Formats: sequence, C-alpha cells, structure tokens
Amino acid sequence: MEKSDYKVTDLPGYRAIGLKWEGGYSEVAALKEMIKMMSTRVTELEYAVDPQQQLGLSFHLRPDGFVHYSVYEVSHEQEVPEGMVEIKVSPMTYFCIHHPKGEDIGHTYSGIYQWVKENGDYSPWVEAGTKYYDDLPIKHERYPHDRDLNDPHFDILIPLAKKRA
Repeated sequence: MEKSDYKVTDLPGYRAIGLKWEGGYSEVAALKEMIKMMSTRVTELEYAVDPQQQLGLSFHLRPDGFVHYSVYEVSHEQEVPEGMVEIKVSPMTYFCIHHPKGEDIGHTYSGIYQWVKENGDYSPWVEAGTKYYDDLPIKHERYPHDRDLNDPHFDILIPLAKKRA
C-alpha cells in the first residue's frame, strides 16, 4: 500500500441516527437488506448533515459476527424516528482509504491490516474493557448514495490509537 493511497487524520465527533443490526456472518444477507432500507428511510431525517452519504459502523463484538449501525450524520435538532437508534461517535484519529469499484473488498481490508500491523505509531482503537473478535475491531465506512450495491466504491475509516512510547 503506497502512502498516496491512504492518510491518517483526526476527525471531529458527530451524532448519527439510523438502524442497528446484530448478527452472524451467515446472516449478512439480512444486513444488506437493512442497509438498503435505511437508504430509503433517510427522508425521515430532516436534519441529516449529508443525506447523500450513508455511514456503516461495524463493531466486532461477537465471535461469529458483529454489530452494525447503518446511519446518517445528523445535527442536534434531529429527533430519533420510530424504530431507529442514535449513536455518538467521539473525535478520533483514523486510517482513511478509498475502496474503488471493481476491486476485492477483502484485499483492501487485508492491506489495511498489514499497514496497522507494520506501523509502529498506531494500533486499532478499542474501548477499554470491551472484548473484540477481529484484527480490525471497529470499521467505519462512508458510502455515496449512487453506489452499486453489488460492486460498491466507498471510503474506509479505521479508528486508531497512538502507541505509547
């Protein structure tokens, strides 16, 4: 992975609202349907900051799967619509890379993991006292509204923690 392919940057925290899914890897088809449903329910979010950018926040809290939030960033005025949940994301440092259309997503994530493993300054950020089940325990993705669901292009952001000297 070339340095020009990625960046490490600090991003502000934000508030997001959307749908929550928790399941095993064998149930990912249901997750895809939920993501598609959330893309249509964005119209219920009057105070969406950018209704053209859907966010996927994955937390690998289960040995057989993960918890996923399909959300949109919203301003503080937004109330939580029926059936949706709110999540607050703290300001963090992220490893950021664009996954292009036509490329293997697994390959992109393997490259990210390799970078994290070889980098001496950062490790994946984890919440103290929480057990995770993946080498990249938290994954944030930003999807443009016009993506092809079968061959998507999107941005990947991995929360990082600075290693102590």
